Amino acid sequence: MKINNEQQALEAIESWRTAPLRAQQRNLQMAKEHLELSQMYYEQKGNEQGSERANRCIALLSQRINELESL
Repeated sequence: MKINNEQQALEAIESWRTAPLRAQQRNLQMAKEHLELSQMYYEQKGNEQGSERANRCIALLSQRINELESL
């Protein structure tokens, strides 16, 4: 699932909640890594708005990853 903004990040998190724990963790980690690459790209291009948006999405995914790790 391609994540371009906070709403899409929240939708992805919700859609993955029904998946097994390991699948959720894998999907979240892959999405987070993709967003980290996007954030680096935006930083290199001087696109502060894009970088901040990616950072907010990363924070949402990280929060869910931490929730799953505490189970």
